[in-house]
Amino acid sequence: MSSTPAGFNIPSAIFADAVRYFWAQRDKQAASAHGGEGQGKNVRGGRHLDEVQAALVTLMIDHGVPPGDIFSNCELHKTGKLELPGFFRPTKQWDLLVVRDGHLLAAMEIKAQVGPSFGNNFNNRTEEAIGSATDLWTAYRENAFLHSPQPWLGYLFLLEDDEKSKRPVRNPQPHFDVFSEFYDASYAKRYELFCRKLVLERKYNAACFLMSQRPQSETASSNTMHSTLRDNRPTAGSPHGGKENSTVYSEPSDDLNARQFLSSVLRAVVPV
Repeated sequence: MSSTPAGFNIPSAIFADAVRYFWAQRDKQAASAHGGEGQGKNVRGGRHLDEVQAALVTLMIDHGVPPGDIFSNCELHKTGKLELPGFFRPTKQWDLLVVRDGHLLAAMEIKAQVGPSFGNNFNNRTEEAIGSATDLWTAYRENAFLHSPQPWLGYLFLLEDDEKSKRPVRNPQPHFDVFSEFYDASYAKRYELFCRKLVLERKYNAACFLMSQRPQSETASSNTMHSTLRDNRPTAGSPHGGKENSTVYSEPSDDLNARQFLSSVLRAVVPV
């Protein structure tokens, strides 16, 4: 565990256990699909990113955020109440919220994409993220959150590190040229550009882009990955800071790494 320039203690490879859990859950649900329902439905229907939420909840509480201010659906801190009013629709359910004394401090989207259908889902993911942010900021302009100060909005994305996700992709250009940065850009590069542009265009205050290779053997029992708040909290000598965990996922871009993302949200939610 090391300190950031803002003085926050953020464990190295903080999402390592969460990414292991992600793959274990996918493996478990894919195997259960053979019992009758289609594999795609089971794989999409799981709570694969629960432990990412758990790591975020733990980090916030460790830095003094009252548990009652945090809202999530992970088993570690299952509260529900994740709906926020929208402008173009009545409500939208976010993945994690921080609300204190009737003020919205932070809202977060946590998403993932695995193969083989990278192309089929890229546009859906981008449209969803842009739409959610536009809806929230317009609702904020219209005083949907009462006297809340401007909230912090974050986007975390995990992509499978695969030959297909890193392969250059050609763009159909029947009428006009695409922007040059998209020439032969892989889906991994497209997602990286997307996350960066979300921040550049002030749709989100911070974004985090992670990549992880599918384990050769996804046989870890998901039951062992569920943790209590005490057990999930990183301590000195815990696996969170170990060298082995650094290989579980990669951070392709320095400006979209986990530490800067987490420092940003902590600045927004830690009581002064």
